[in-house]
Amino acid sequence: MNYGHQTNSPWTGMVPVEDTALAVTDTGGTGTPVIYLNGSYADQKHWRRVIADLGPGWRHITYDERARGRSRRSADYSFEACVRDVSAVLAARGVVRPVLVGWSYGAVVGVHWASRNPDRALGVVPADGAYPYDLFDGGRMTRDEVRRLFRRMRWAFPVARRLGLAARMSADQHAEVNIELNEVVAEIKAVLDDLTVPVRWVVASGGNLGGDAEEMAEQRANLGPVLARNPNIKVSATVSSNHSKLLSKDFRAIANAVREVAAVGRGSR
Repeated sequence: MNYGHQTNSPWTGMVPVEDTALAVTDTGGTGTPVIYLNGSYADQKHWRRVIADLGPGWRHITYDERARGRSRRSADYSFEACVRDVSAVLAARGVVRPVLVGWSYGAVVGVHWASRNPDRALGVVPADGAYPYDLFDGGRMTRDEVRRLFRRMRWAFPVARRLGLAARMSADQHAEVNIELNEVVAEIKAVLDDLTVPVRWVVASGGNLGGDAEEMAEQRANLGPVLARNPNIKVSATVSSNHSKLLSKDFRAIANAVREVAAVGRGSR
């Protein structure tokens, strides 16, 4: 199995990409590589419990997206830039076929990247994200309402940044990232249908700050038809924690989904 260049040495540093640089941590080793993709405004530290559960037999690669964590600002915070960054980090670290694990926004990035690069991905673990859902359909919310919401929340950004839950962006930039994400997931069915690598979802329960219980249940229910159409996609676990608490409370379910994907991916090659 070719996973690219193997290094036994842990590495932490900055990877230059376009007009920015990304803060990357690579544990090294000869195990199966796993690249972790963060939530919209989150940083890499949220994965520590998943990484600890999987242990040192894997090669763990985490990084902060543009303007998140320790990464530098950019002129481009688009979804496409985030997809390109996956390739840039993997190339910089010499990794060819990782398992991609993504939470929330990162789940969307992960399935898009794997759909476009099926021969370069061992599989994907979406953690409560990438559900087909159109927030702007049927009057649920408008784009201007999203912008007003983030402007009202801007007082909380300094505190949220210290918690790894906000970017070094303006309120309007935060809003545009959110708006574009909703536009991407509204069109994601075709991407999910095209996936040829093993995908194992971890589905959370209940509501959270970004969506009440009813809205989140509707999003998660939209996964059903996808499962029926694409046999490569399965639910590994449905857990009791909500979207916000998933990585801290049900990290074992995510780690088990990584093990499952890696086993299936290795067996299919």
